[in-house]
Amino acid sequence: MIAHILSWTIFSPLLGLIPLALIPRGRETVLRASAFAASLVPLVLSCVLFDRFRGTGEFEFQEIVPWLQGFKVDYRLGVDGFSAPLIVLTALLIPLVILQSWKDHSGKIRGFLVFLLVLETGLIGVFSALDLFLFYVFWEAMLVPMYFLIGGWGGERRIYAAIKFVLYTMVGSLLMLAAILYLYSAGGSFNLADLYGLNLPNKAQMFLFGAFALAFAIKVPLFPFHTWLPDAHVEAPTGGSVLLAGVLLKMGTYGFVRFAMPLFPQASAAFAPAIAALAVIGVIYGSLVAMVQPDLKKLVAYTSVAHLGFVMLGLMSLTPQGVMGASVQMINHGISTGALFLLVGMIYERRHTRAIAAFGGLATPMPFYAVLFLIVTVSSIALPATNGFVGEFLILMGSYKSNPVTAALAATGVVFGAATMLWMVKKVFFGPVTQEENKALADLSFREVAVMAPLIVLIFWIGVGPGFLTSKMEKSVTKFIERTQWQLSIGQR
Repeated sequence: MIAHILSWTIFSPLLGLIPLALIPRGRETVLRASAFAASLVPLVLSCVLFDRFRGTGEFEFQEIVPWLQGFKVDYRLGVDGFSAPLIVLTALLIPLVILQSWKDHSGKIRGFLVFLLVLETGLIGVFSALDLFLFYVFWEAMLVPMYFLIGGWGGERRIYAAIKFVLYTMVGSLLMLAAILYLYSAGGSFNLADLYGLNLPNKAQMFLFGAFALAFAIKVPLFPFHTWLPDAHVEAPTGGSVLLAGVLLKMGTYGFVRFAMPLFPQASAAFAPAIAALAVIGVIYGSLVAMVQPDLKKLVAYTSVAHLGFVMLGLMSLTPQGVMGASVQMINHGISTGALFLLVGMIYERRHTRAIAAFGGLATPMPFYAVLFLIVTVSSIALPATNGFVGEFLILMGSYKSNPVTAALAATGVVFGAATMLWMVKKVFFGPVTQEENKALADLSFREVAVMAPLIVLIFWIGVGPGFLTSKMEKSVTKFIERTQWQLSIGQR
């Protein structure tokens, strides 16, 4: 089992489809319980994987099986300090989403659960693939279930949002496919380890980096490629928004770390200042636009643009602190923003509105909900002792070493973001209860507390003792910096 733990983690959600297909119509509770049980299997496996992961900087738990031998395509898997935590995060969020949506989507829950489990396989596959062709297969496979989750279970404009999401992603994907084929023709292999040693001419690197970077920048979403995100978030069901913010956006930042930057270091160094500038614009723009949003979900969506801008700023600093901060912040954003979308979904279940103006004084009828919302908010604005502080502090430290001006400008985005989130909390939770419908709102149920508990624990665990996470990442960050610098030195000879 341990020798093939990655394969089991990737494909065990698909085994959960068998009971979902066999359970008769009308047995919705059994369907939900079956899917929840199936989602616990990859969670347990990923926790075992993370526990046994040594963090050597090399790819661990490798599995290599010849696949399409005529094209030198292998089924090649492995994890390092960048991918192992993302796999655990993915495996954690899926059962939480199933539990949160326990009362939703009655009458068509089977399809919703099927697409969730298929999506999980695609996502974990993306973070495990070490063969470029295999990576592309998982990347594309993820699109289908996400399209149906937004288009089938979303809001009134769900079809528009789903098509926009697919079109944006596919434009980037096709360019990336062209770049992958060029790499194969140049290197004669899809094996990532072989391609890391490829010394490409500068002009080719510029083109290939641009193709990969566009695909990943759309997914991040980096300003100005972010316009699909607010629509997708607002129209997606709560579970879709959680997974979109929690994991799907990380496919873009992970793509930069795993592929675009180490494969094309000269181009990375050349484009880094421009991408860092776009990241800073995204931080400030996302924070300012969030300020004027009347919809809770849209406000959280725009804060995602700002937070992911921070991650990109850390990566483009090309410093150990910046890259480490970006890696930690990928996980933090999945926890904190995923938790915010879950909480927004819980209030939407009760009031069937997300308009900030429809609330006020919610701390009176829902004190426990208010406390959890406040905890997640302070983690999102990076207060010390919470997870967000660790990531943003390292990013600012790394980016300051690289370029003090961009670090200073990005810091203003932190202030704007904090002001926006605290204004929202004040507006929603404090003051008198002005609307009659809010006076009798029920506080969180046991199920909803169970959904939030793991994320709250992680917020403080990473905030107070981040060593359990950073120790697993440290050597991979060092390896990433060494690989980039080594290839840069080769290119400059």
